[in-house]
Amino acid sequence: MDKRKFLKTTVIASTGMAAVPSILLSSCNSSTKDKDKDKDNNASTAKTTIPTFVLPKLDYSYDAFTDTIDAMTMEIHHSKHHQGYVNKLNAALQENPVSAQSIEDILKNHDLPTGIRNNGGGHYNHSLYWDILTPGGTMSDNFKSLLDQNFGSIESFKNELADAGKKRFGSGWAWLCQDTDKKLFITSTPNQDNPLMKVADKQGHPILGIDVWEHAYYLKYQNKRGDYLTKIINIINWQKVEARII
Repeated sequence: MDKRKFLKTTVIASTGMAAVPSILLSSCNSSTKDKDKDKDNNASTAKTTIPTFVLPKLDYSYDAFTDTIDAMTMEIHHSKHHQGYVNKLNAALQENPVSAQSIEDILKNHDLPTGIRNNGGGHYNHSLYWDILTPGGTMSDNFKSLLDQNFGSIESFKNELADAGKKRFGSGWAWLCQDTDKKLFITSTPNQDNPLMKVADKQGHPILGIDVWEHAYYLKYQNKRGDYLTKIINIINWQKVEARII
């Protein structure tokens, strides 16, 4: 090999060797960028806000209406049963995050895993129950007129609501709801289901819910669910019920 060919070969080899680190560096940079991109995507997913729910405070004391519900039942029902649903709902949402913030959106718009269905329903149902039990509040003339139009009379409405609770086999709820045409209807659901859910026999917007689980009344009424339903209707705040109409 003459001197000229030797120098040419040496230059080409040197250039090639210099290119290898550049290619490797480029590859590493690309790999790092891809990893960073993946991290960003993961971080974006991780930033999906998981709602955290809390036990609502009552606007009245546990002994606010002992003629209808005794204080011990109220305290256990609110601080133990309802708190349990809240705790288990928050845990279930950590395991199965959903893209919703309000409990209504969660229950209406998703095919619910069992943990969210049971405990989300328990939280929503009880929150409504406590709210409409606030002492006081008479029916407005407008609300009375709506009941007359939809049920024939106020007495018929009360009887139908109580009947829905009496006929619910086992544990569950009796509901006054609105359908998509804004018409009022009465229904019942088992366990902690409610009319917001896709699994409900009849879906609608709940404006009143009465708990007919035994823990809601058993200390005072034992197995006399009908007596409980007759009495509890007398402490419903009808102004709050009417305010829920959409």
